[in-house]
Amino acid sequence: MFTTRPTLQGTFGMVSSTHWLASQSAMAVLEDGGNAYDAAVAGAFVLHVVEPHLNGPAGEVPILLAPAGGEVRVLCGQGGAPAGATIEHYRGLGLDLVPGTGPLAAAVPGAFDAWMLLLRDHGTKSLADVLKYAIGYAEDGHACVENVGATVETVRELFDTEWTTSADVYLPDGKTPRPGELFRNPALAATWKRLLAEVAGAGDREAQIQAAREVWRSGFIAEALVRQAGRPTMDTSGERHTGTLTAADLASWSASYEAPATYDWNGWTLCKAGPWSQGPVLLQQLALLPPELPAYGSADYVHLLIEGCKLAMADREAWYGDADAVPLDDLLSAEYNAARRRLIDGKASHELRPGSPGGRAPRLCEHARVVAPAEPGFDPMGAGEPTVARLTADGGTRGDTCHLDVVDRWGNMIAATPSGGWLQSNPVVPELGFPLGTRLQMTWLEAGLPNSLAPGRRPRTTLTPSIALRDGVPVLAFGTPGGDQQDQWQLHFFLAVATRAKARGGLDLQGAIDAPNWHNDSFPGSFYPRGMRPGSVTVESRMDEAVVEELRRRGHDVTVGDAWSEGRLCAVARDPEAGILSAAANPRGMQGYAVGR
Repeated sequence: MFTTRPTLQGTFGMVSSTHWLASQSAMAVLEDGGNAYDAAVAGAFVLHVVEPHLNGPAGEVPILLAPAGGEVRVLCGQGGAPAGATIEHYRGLGLDLVPGTGPLAAAVPGAFDAWMLLLRDHGTKSLADVLKYAIGYAEDGHACVENVGATVETVRELFDTEWTTSADVYLPDGKTPRPGELFRNPALAATWKRLLAEVAGAGDREAQIQAAREVWRSGFIAEALVRQAGRPTMDTSGERHTGTLTAADLASWSASYEAPATYDWNGWTLCKAGPWSQGPVLLQQLALLPPELPAYGSADYVHLLIEGCKLAMADREAWYGDADAVPLDDLLSAEYNAARRRLIDGKASHELRPGSPGGRAPRLCEHARVVAPAEPGFDPMGAGEPTVARLTADGGTRGDTCHLDVVDRWGNMIAATPSGGWLQSNPVVPELGFPLGTRLQMTWLEAGLPNSLAPGRRPRTTLTPSIALRDGVPVLAFGTPGGDQQDQWQLHFFLAVATRAKARGGLDLQGAIDAPNWHNDSFPGSFYPRGMRPGSVTVESRMDEAVVEELRRRGHDVTVGDAWSEGRLCAVARDPEAGILSAAANPRGMQGYAVGR
C-alpha cells in the first residue's frame, strides 16, 4: 500500500499528535526520563499555544489511559452545565438552541483539571517541568500554521467590533498571524508563570499540582473566568448575552475517573468513553457488522459502513447523553444489533431510524423530528468541527479539535482528544490569554431527553479517543479531530489495521491513516445550528470512481471532495511480544506528525 510516510518503529517511546511542536515537546519529556503521562501533559499545553483555533485550557478533554500492567481507565475532562444553565433560562431569552458562541454556551471548563489530575496521579515530573514548553512558545513565539491566521481572518470583523480582547492577542498591529512569522501570546505565558509562582511553596510535586488545581478553581484564574462569563457578549444569536458560570460552579467541579465502555470484536477489545460522549457509536458500528465483511474498499464495504453508521448515529440521538440509565448493554447486545442489521439493504437510507433497545420507545428532540435542514451555505467538506476556515451565515465559525497519543518504553499508553475553548468560541479573557468554551451548544433546550440541558449534566461530547486491546493487552491508541465524523473515520482506520494492514511484522498504522476516507451527515449535527443532510456522503477524490458511481446508483448523495480531506488520525501502538513500538500521523492538513525512537 502506498503511504505518504513510513510507520515509525522503535523501542524507547512514540508520540503522535496534530502538531509537530506538541509531538516533539512530548518526546523531549520522554527523553528527559518522563513517562507517557508526563509527556502527554506537556504536549497538551503546547497544543493550547500552537493550535488555539482548535483547543484551549478552558475547553475539555476525554482521556483514555492504559497504565503498564493496569486497567484501562477513562479520565473525564468534560465539565457539566453550570447551576444556572436551565432550559427555562435559555427559553426565557427567546432561544430555541444554545448559541454556538459566547458565554451562554460555556460549560464548566474541564481540560485543565483533567491534565492536572493525570499528572498528579500518573506522572513523575513537576508542574514546572511540563509547562516550560508551552510557556516558551507563548512567550518567545512560534511560527503559526496557516489555519490560525485563516481562522482569525474569518472573525476579524467580530474581533474588531465586539471581541476586542481577542483582537489584542490575535490581531497585533491589526495583522492576522502569518506562517513564517513568530506569533506570541504573552498573556498566556504570564498566566502559567504566575500559577507556578503561586504554587511553588505548596510542598512536594503532588502538593504543587493540587495547589494549581485550587488556583484554577478558586484563585486568580477562576476569578477572571467568572468576570468574563458575566460580560455581555455578542454570540451567534445576534444578541449580547451574559453566561451562567459562577465561582461556585468552578469550585465544585473536578475531573474524574471511570471505567470505559467496551466491545469485543474478533479478538480485539475496543475501549471508549461512556455514552456522555459519542464513543459508544464506534462500538455499536462494530456490533452492527456481519460475521463476514465485504472486500475492503469495495462499494459493498463502503455502503455497509455508511448505513451502519446511520443506525448507530440515530441511536446516539435517541439514547446517548449524561442522563441516568442509558441502556448501553442493550444497545451493544448481539440480539439488538442483529435486528438493526436487517434494516440495511442495497439502498441508501434517507431516514433517521433509532431503535428500541430492551423494548423502550425512542424519543427524538423536536429539532430532529422535523428533519432540520442544513444551514445556508452548508459545506459538506467540513461538517461539524473541521470548519475553522469557513464563515457561517451568522458570522461565526466553528472550532476543530486536536489529538495526542503517547506510548513509552515501560508500556504506558494514552489517547486524548483536547478541544473547545477555541479562539473563535468566546472573547479572550484579557487577564489570562485564552477564552471560555462552548460545549453546551451540543445540548437540547427540550426537557426529558438524554442530552437535554440540565445543571450539572455533561453535554454529550463528540470527543472520542480510543484504546484497543488485543487478547486483553493494550496495543493501540488512536483518535482524530472531526466532531461527528470522529467515530466514522476511526472505524475505517481500525478495520484497516485489524483486518488487512500488516507491514514489517507490525501494524501498518500509516497505511490505514492514508487510505481514502469518507463521512456522512444523515443525522442532526452536534454543533450550532444543528443541521443535517439525509443521504449525504462525502468522499475523497482518491476513492475508486467505480465505487463512487455505485454508491450513487444505490441512492447516496455523494460529494467528491479534495484528495486529502477526510480524517486526521493519529495513532501509536506496541507489540508486547516483539518489544516494538510504532506510530503514525495524518498527512492531511500538513501539521500532524509522529516522532519516536
